[in-house]
Amino acid sequence: MARPKNVKHIFVTGGVVSSLGKGILSASLGLLLKSRGLRVAIQKYDPYINVDPGTMSPYQHGEVYVTDDGAETDLDLGHYERFLDESTSQASNLTMGRVYKSVIDKERQGEYLGGTVQVVPHVIDEIKERMGELAKNGNLDVLITEIGGTIGDIESLPFLEAMRQLKLDLGQRNVLNIHLTLVPYIKAACELKTKPTQHSVKMLLETGIQPDILVCRSEHPLSREIKNKVGHFCNLHELDVIGLSDCDTIYDVPLMLLNEQLDQRVLKKLSIKKYRDPELAYWKEFCNKVRHPSEGEVTIAICGKYTEYPDAYKSILESFVHAGAANNVKVNVKLIRAEDAEENHDDVLASLDGVHGILVAPGFGDRGIEGKISFIRHARENNIPFLGICLGMQCATIEFARNVCGLSEANSTEFNKRSRQPVIDLMEHQKKVKEKGGTMRLGSYPCILKEGTRAHQAYGKFLINERHRHRYEFNNDFREQLEAQGMIFSGTSPNGDLIEIVEISGHRWFVGVQFHPEYKSRVHSVHPLFKGFVGAAREYAHGQRQLSLDSESPSFQVMPGVE
Repeated sequence: MARPKNVKHIFVTGGVVSSLGKGILSASLGLLLKSRGLRVAIQKYDPYINVDPGTMSPYQHGEVYVTDDGAETDLDLGHYERFLDESTSQASNLTMGRVYKSVIDKERQGEYLGGTVQVVPHVIDEIKERMGELAKNGNLDVLITEIGGTIGDIESLPFLEAMRQLKLDLGQRNVLNIHLTLVPYIKAACELKTKPTQHSVKMLLETGIQPDILVCRSEHPLSREIKNKVGHFCNLHELDVIGLSDCDTIYDVPLMLLNEQLDQRVLKKLSIKKYRDPELAYWKEFCNKVRHPSEGEVTIAICGKYTEYPDAYKSILESFVHAGAANNVKVNVKLIRAEDAEENHDDVLASLDGVHGILVAPGFGDRGIEGKISFIRHARENNIPFLGICLGMQCATIEFARNVCGLSEANSTEFNKRSRQPVIDLMEHQKKVKEKGGTMRLGSYPCILKEGTRAHQAYGKFLINERHRHRYEFNNDFREQLEAQGMIFSGTSPNGDLIEIVEISGHRWFVGVQFHPEYKSRVHSVHPLFKGFVGAAREYAHGQRQLSLDSESPSFQVMPGVE
């Protein structure tokens, strides 16, 4: 197939309110274009001054997503990978903090001698250079760039100016702006209101940018009359006003945009001539399994420290959607605060009523740790399927050491620096690290699996690669003691020094992993550990239902001398 001569740039901006779903829109458009045979990459530009989100609280930023090359990035990169089935990298996420840091470093090195360093041209030129980085280095047809924030934010202005200049540099046929806005529904008036969208486009015009396509989020589908009205007020043809009403699941969004012909409008405006019909049979089959699972439902409890803000566990939640479809079940997630179980064990029992699997989530710090350990003990003692991720795996080893091996003071030096039984300890090379940002064990590392274990059964191979984000590791001084009592170290680093996966012999399904499997689960390739965990929960749920049916069935006994 002939390829477009130039890399085409698509910029996705947002207006009216935040959290409209620019990341889902970008990922969905990328999927549609890829399904037509085009080579697509997506990147995210964030306006905050942090160099990366690695030191930000999950309550402020949500999940920190980690790439194979160890970049701590925005959670939207997870959507890009899950939809496109393509890995992102350090170059896929740029913050304003990194831009300013680069400009200041260049100034200190004398690159701007004789000149006053200013936002225009120096900061803008730095952004423009980064905008083309993936286009130069990648074998691409289309590069989609999502610009974080909302039109009107002061901190986003340099990104918008760089986009405006790039369109002048590369030409109208090579750069496209898609603006995502809100068309709210006023219940009292029973009407969709277009005025917020009109004002958002007006603000965008003030920066010198006329959007090429408008995507309008709404509770209800847009009528042709509303599209026509929006188009007239925003200098667009009604065909360039795309409706995006609320969906049952984010995975329906690409199919809705396909029906709205967004991809066709993009292809026409960018003068892309060579493409095929979209191939989305697998995606449609997946969405059908999500909507109509044939094996019923399971309930998974996620015990964590940030459960008031589900975006802190975005990749875990999406991994359960993938694993549910793979097992033909609907996964209902129950978010439980770890602190709630720290004082009364009865609270653990009450919160786990009707639960078929327990996941203890990653995190940092000592808040809620004893609650997590209580949930793990309940899963171990009651043979309930369990998955521990990163800190969850470390808590599982602490619980096992205390309650099975008799090491009553077992702990992590993250929580008690003077612990006399530190089954989890700071990695040796971390002990002299002072800076917090970007200094953990980050990115993809190899792991060797032990034959005959749950992990090996799930992966079906001996060598795997998984992404990490942590400072503390299992302390090998306690390895023999835990192993003697039934803990299986089923995954290690290639040299055997680092424990990556732990299991418990004789348990229905008990696995703890030092890495983050949720970062690598995708629609096209469900992560094997999530698939195995949900499969075990499904079998446990079926068993529980059968026990319930058996207990409800009347039992008849033939009494002596009675016919």
